[in-house]
Order: sequence, then C-alpha cells, then structure tokens
Amino acid sequence: MPSSVVNTYNYLEDKKILRIVYQSGAVYDYLNVSQKIFDEFKSAFSKGIYLNKVIKPKFKFKKISD
Repeated sequence: MPSSVVNTYNYLEDKKILRIVYQSGAVYDYLNVSQKIFDEFKSAFSKGIYLNKVIKPKFKFKKISD
C-alpha cells in the first residue's frame, strides 16, 4: 500500500541508519536504528503510523535536505 507520508526509504545496515524520503521531498536519516526496527517498519501496514509512533519518538535524526 502506498504511503501518504513516506515516499521511499533505505536502510544502511553497516551504519544503522534509516533514511526516509518524505512525500514532501524532505530527507531525514534516523540514527542507530536496529535491523529489527527496520524489519518491523518495512512490514508495517502503515509506514506513517509506525514512523510516528516508534521511530520518531525514540531515535535521533539528521535532516539531509528539504
């Protein structure tokens, strides 16, 4: 199911970074994300809900671009 929040995502396993490209075009790196959390995000029915409830409150991030 396409997400109204997340356009694309990528996981850099060696760095434990989850990169999210939002529908707005903004790009954020969420830091120190475990493989388990990434797997749960990947299989979540709603990427936006999982992102807002699990990832955003628990992981530091860096804004890469607007």
